Amino acid sequence: MCFVYGIKASKAKIEKHFDAKFDNDFFTPTDEINGFLHPAMPLIVDKAPNLITAGIWGLMPVWAKDFSFQKNTLNARFETLYEKPSFKNVVNNRCLIPATNFYEWQWLDEKGKNKVKYSIETENELFAFAGLYSIWGDSNTNNKYLTYSIITTQANEVMSKIHNTKQRMPIIIQPDNYNNWLNSNDYKIDYFEQIPIKLFPLAV
Repeated sequence: MCFVYGIKASKAKIEKHFDAKFDNDFFTPTDEINGFLHPAMPLIVDKAPNLITAGIWGLMPVWAKDFSFQKNTLNARFETLYEKPSFKNVVNNRCLIPATNFYEWQWLDEKGKNKVKYSIETENELFAFAGLYSIWGDSNTNNKYLTYSIITTQANEVMSKIHNTKQRMPIIIQPDNYNNWLNSNDYKIDYFEQIPIKLFPLAV
């Protein structure tokens, strides 16, 4: 799972890293983003790889009635993308989700009353989660919204010790494969490398 992440880099660094430009002034560097607040965050979609635009976290399938559905789609399980009604029609709507770190809580007891919070980072300041997006139309207002979900997979050896309950982790794309992720028609491809990660325990 991935419900909290950060993007602490400046706009200039994000633009340089992704070789893309922000299309408006919505972004402020943020230490900690709670997905359940459904924020508008930087997003790069396959149809416009040179633009960084605002997407709302929590993918809205076209048949969803209202934004209350978003709590169900902060994440999309890689293994079942073609099976789930929320995602099976958008598996080729690819996006990159810029980030500098994400957060996970290690349970120290069976009920999770005692936990240690970790910030997980890579060797580079910036990276990208693999994501899917949809453009949802609100039938009440006729407004259209760009929405997204972070794709998760089975936790690797390191992350399974941190996320030690459901043992999931977000898929992180290497910079060399940004274009591959955005442009490939086959989501079951082999470039989800195990990127070295750094773990930083934090006070709870």
